[in-house]
Amino acid sequence: MNIVETMRQEGLRGDLPDFNIGDTVSVGVRITEGGKTRIQNFVGAVIAEQGTGLERTITVRKISGGVGVERIFPVESPNLEGITVTKKGRIRRAKLYYLRGRTGRKARIREARR
Repeated sequence: MNIVETMRQEGLRGDLPDFNIGDTVSVGVRITEGGKTRIQNFVGAVIAEQGTGLERTITVRKISGGVGVERIFPVESPNLEGITVTKKGRIRRAKLYYLRGRTGRKARIREARR
């Protein structure tokens, strides 16, 4: 391995759980308002994952007030407090972009058997 790859491996976080596409996760994000900092949880389904290593991002989608809200989170960001897996999903796709056009029960992801 060259020096750049070694440095990238050292910079990765080890405190994040294993999660996949289709899992329902709670992402804790540090929000700074004025001089105060607080943690806000964003709970939704992981519909996409892109990149590897330090450039890895996940797209999390939730329904808030009847409107779909998506946020893209850099997994290795220092503003990311932590990720907790709420439910494991059972899916057969790499990207769940088809959920954007669905509402109600059709937008549900089946839960994986443990």
